[in-house]
Amino acid sequence: MKKSFITVVAMIIIAFVNVAQAQSLNEVLDKHFKAIGQEKLSTIQSFYVKAKVSQMGMEMPMEMKIKKPEMFIMTIEMQGQKMIQAFDGQKGWMIAPWVSPDPQELAGEQLNQAKNQVDKMNGELFEFEKKGSTAELGGKVNVDGKDAYRIKLTTKDGNTNDYFIDANTYVISKVKTKVSAQGQTVDVEQIMSDYKTIDGITMAMKIETKSPMGSGFILMEEIKFNEKFDDAIFKQPAK
Repeated sequence: MKKSFITVVAMIIIAFVNVAQAQSLNEVLDKHFKAIGQEKLSTIQSFYVKAKVSQMGMEMPMEMKIKKPEMFIMTIEMQGQKMIQAFDGQKGWMIAPWVSPDPQELAGEQLNQAKNQVDKMNGELFEFEKKGSTAELGGKVNVDGKDAYRIKLTTKDGNTNDYFIDANTYVISKVKTKVSAQGQTVDVEQIMSDYKTIDGITMAMKIETKSPMGSGFILMEEIKFNEKFDDAIFKQPAK
């Protein structure tokens, strides 16, 4: 049970130079930001998502709340039990019922994943230089029969993610990254599809995840922006 939940959270909480010269990195990113409504997305102060996660033959309801500048909480229900992972702006915590009904403090990779959720609200590619990351346009490649621009993003921590931006629509079609789970680092591929525009912001409503640990889907059911969240909901409950 514990490993199953950690795997789900890890997979939830994302080069070829043949014709790369056709467009510069900035040109591709500018078109991408325009396609998804980045200007408006950057003004969003909070983010609510209700979704279903299909993993390991199970369907699990998920709810996520994010509030700038650094607060995040996610709840996943599995077999009648609720796992909660959160970051209150200073420390991370989780409740894993299979271990204890009491909240436990997050550390290591799990803490980093929780802290990074708020940054992912705007997207890792947006203003990547200010975050200490570097980006490189790797060229135009074929992704499931469609042309896409490959962008290699290296974070200040040395982690690398490959983003594939559709050459026609300029939305992200795929992300390849590495995730730490169950004491090992594995390659994870996320395929984005079923894009929908909500309040001027275009987002993928379906994310398929593939890794050596298995495959699964996240299906978005409801997305809301600028919801009012009390800071108290992100705080670790008393034991």
